[in-house]
Amino acid sequence: KWRIVFPNNGRQQKDWDQASRFYSGNRIQTTKYTWLTFLPKNLLKKFHRKVANLYFLFLVVLNWFPQMEVFHREITMLPLIVMLLASMIKDAIEDYRKYRFDKMINSSRSRVYDK
Repeated sequence: KWRIVFPNNGRQQKDWDQASRFYSGNRIQTTKYTWLTFLPKNLLKKFHRKVANLYFLFLVVLNWFPQMEVFHREITMLPLIVMLLASMIKDAIEDYRKYRFDKMINSSRSRVYDK
């Protein structure tokens, strides 16, 4: 397969020069995470969007105080850990598939049209 690239044709050279300072490469990247940022970004996303995760985290923290302990600490943590782990695995698989597709697109041959 060929990628078709349409380069700058010289009409908007000033705009192109200004935009090219911010974009150093012509590589496609649709992944959200790297190896270092996966855990913090994913946890922030999970607790930011889901109120239920915050509720279960609150129960876990509350259960660590001996006066408030209703269940065993491990049992209270179990639903939160299972849900977070399942969604993290799903996000990791999805991001890895995006990474493989980006790598395939970036390494494909390209044809450049220029007048």
